[in-house]
Amino acid sequence: MKKSVLLISLLIFFFHQSFGDDGIKRKKVIIVWQPSHQTDTGKDFSEAETCNAIVEAAMQMKPHFKEYKVWSIGNENVHHNNMGSNTVVEHTSAIIDGKVSGYAYELQEANKKHPQVFIAVHNNGGTKRNAVWGYIHYGDSNENENRILAGRLIKAIAAATDLENRGVLLDSTTGRNDYRCKVTNKLSFYSLDENINTAPYRVLLEIGDNAASRALLTSAEGRKKIGEALKQELAAWIAEKNFE
Repeated sequence: MKKSVLLISLLIFFFHQSFGDDGIKRKKVIIVWQPSHQTDTGKDFSEAETCNAIVEAAMQMKPHFKEYKVWSIGNENVHHNNMGSNTVVEHTSAIIDGKVSGYAYELQEANKKHPQVFIAVHNNGGTKRNAVWGYIHYGDSNENENRILAGRLIKAIAAATDLENRGVLLDSTTGRNDYRCKVTNKLSFYSLDENINTAPYRVLLEIGDNAASRALLTSAEGRKKIGEALKQELAAWIAEKNFE
């Protein structure tokens, strides 16, 4: 009898170690977060600081998965480690003085983790809208599922804040700068390009505007609220996906 009780206790222990209290297969789900590393985003406003705080809040909230943050801030071995656009060749794919860019470094680190899910977190600027936007990569094999994921995440953030939900857009529609996907030859976000990022599910979130949403984005409470809403909805989506 005692042996049976011990065996059952051990089985329950290993179940919770592998699955957690909610039954999610923790060890089989790997998430990579990429907060913006841009510090040149307006007077007395650091997009890097804001986005990192949001990501940290999300990572600290339960349930915990295998979660990693990729960030080039302070890395002197790369160029554009604290500035640059996700849509400019010089700031992303270019090699300068033998160095890769901050974005390239972050994606290299992300790919080493073999994540199923990749989430880039940014703030918008110059929109004059207190809003949240989701972006996905044009022509992606998981384009439809990425649209669903991005849509759910921005809906959750909008519900938890006063941000307007501006929907999910394709990275090819922004008309920004000169980085192009080599498969479609359309303008793209470097971080979402399937030729660069090996994660099957990839979304980029533009959370708030650095002027219109300044009060929310510079508030510790606001950043925490955004991060927790983001994590809660991500966990719900993961539970439904039943990753193998």
